Amino acid sequence: MKYVLLFAAAILLLQSNAQITTPITSPPATITQKVGIVDVKVEYNRPAVKGRKIFGGLIPFDQAWRTGANAPTKITFSDSIMIGGKKIAGGTYGLYTIPSSKDWTIILGKKSNAYAWDHKEEDDAVRFKVPVLALSSLVESFSISFENVVKSTANVVLNWENTSVIFTIENDADTKIMAEIKDKTENIDTYWAAANYYFDNGKDLKKAAEWATKVVEKNPQFWTYNLKARIHAKAGDCKAAVEAAKKSIELAKIAKNDESVKANEKLMADCKPVK
Repeated sequence: MKYVLLFAAAILLLQSNAQITTPITSPPATITQKVGIVDVKVEYNRPAVKGRKIFGGLIPFDQAWRTGANAPTKITFSDSIMIGGKKIAGGTYGLYTIPSSKDWTIILGKKSNAYAWDHKEEDDAVRFKVPVLALSSLVESFSISFENVVKSTANVVLNWENTSVIFTIENDADTKIMAEIKDKTENIDTYWAAANYYFDNGKDLKKAAEWATKVVEKNPQFWTYNLKARIHAKAGDCKAAVEAAKKSIELAKIAKNDESVKANEKLMADCKPVK
């Protein structure tokens, strides 16, 4: 009996040592992107062409697809976002598609773990169509990516074989930012952020100048005076812009920041008063 047990233990040891790690077919991938002030994450698996006909072949037209391989593809938003002309609450959704030769139907499902064939239309969070774009070169591995990420919008791009489809997600960051500015403008850091946001987005420059003045009163630095100068210059108040720029230059020279000195000198030279 002793020898039988030893033999069995030896077999188990050999089996455990015989396991080999091999590449995963259709490996998993995760991509993340901040869109506006919302974090977006896509989790999917990447099948390969392997010489096969994909759309209209391996992936039939006019049938729901899990938009990847193995498990359902998931897309997660940390907060609400606009997609397909509809506002979607933050959370995790199943990302399904219905490919056809001319357009694809994009679906976000409320039940993120459901497979495409189990998804029911009443569980849609949103459903819309986008056109098919032909690619000039073969994309071997299915790819989901974020492209054209600008301020509060981004394109989600799906590429495989010779097909590309694109849809846009948008975060209405402005509404939330404006609410936070209104709620928090008794903090010096928030005054700075609020003034800078108003300057960058062409909002009320008079209000931005008020906030910038509060900033320099509490934190007189070359960069805070430079923001005040830029706001006044954009508003066409060159007298106030030059006054703030000169103070910024004075402080920048003490800090030995030649770049800021030049930027302020250019601002003074370029300022055009509003007639």
